[in-house]
Amino acid sequence: MRRANRHERQHFSAPHGGIGGFLRSLLAGIPWSESAERTDVSSVKAPPGGTLRIHNSNGKTRVLGEERDDVSVTACKRARAESGEAAHGLLDEIRVLESGTPGVLELEVVIPRKWNRHGSANLDVRVPKGLRVEVVASNGKVCLAGLRGSVKAKSSNGSVTVSDVVGDVEVTTSNAKVECHDTCGRLVARSSNGKIEVEDHRGSIDASTSNGLIQASVEEVGRDGVLLATSNGRIVLVLPHVVDADVDLHVDNGMIRNDRSLDRAVRETNGRVRGVLGKGGPPVKLRTSNGSICLR
Repeated sequence: MRRANRHERQHFSAPHGGIGGFLRSLLAGIPWSESAERTDVSSVKAPPGGTLRIHNSNGKTRVLGEERDDVSVTACKRARAESGEAAHGLLDEIRVLESGTPGVLELEVVIPRKWNRHGSANLDVRVPKGLRVEVVASNGKVCLAGLRGSVKAKSSNGSVTVSDVVGDVEVTTSNAKVECHDTCGRLVARSSNGKIEVEDHRGSIDASTSNGLIQASVEEVGRDGVLLATSNGRIVLVLPHVVDADVDLHVDNGMIRNDRSLDRAVRETNGRVRGVLGKGGPPVKLRTSNGSICLR
């Protein structure tokens, strides 16, 4: 085979722009190779004493209650496409649509779906404290804080955090954890594959997960009691020092550790402990199929 002469070797050297330019030429036209970002800010009048519903198909959603009478929306849009021009064009197509009925304001993030392009929008929403809030997120974390009304959050692939909320809370996640602290009201939490953590709650709790730890501390037990259940995981519950409750602990494969003095205590051979705290009252039921239970 003929050896390349000096002139031919120069012909095969890196293109103008060095290694960086060479890599850019290789990536040109490849899906998601270029990115763009932009932040849009808008404001809309809040429905007095009403409800805010947010639908975000791809991105984080944060809702913060404040002393205000409007809803402020900051949307950080991100797009990736085969070229810089296409990425900036996708930013224009990512929109936050406003709609609703009397007493209800709806915000929906619309992101075009194309095989060679990818878009997301992280929302930071500031609302009046007393507004009821409902969030549905397909791919992204949800954070709700500083609210004085009921909240609902559902995320299929992202954790949900609720803090400093006075009002009923309903949370559902498919593949992520649930975290609630400094909350007051009836709390319902569901997770199919993730742990549930509740700290400094006042009120009733109904929490269950198919795979994960459940850990809760309660400052005041609501009339509906505390119901915690997991298929595969540990349960730890910390109750107030003085409390009236009917206790029922059950584990199929694991151990029960009870640090509280129960009246009329019954320990059964099938992994069940029952008894009364104080005068008795709201139910405290803990269930796990594979794991341990700890009552403090």
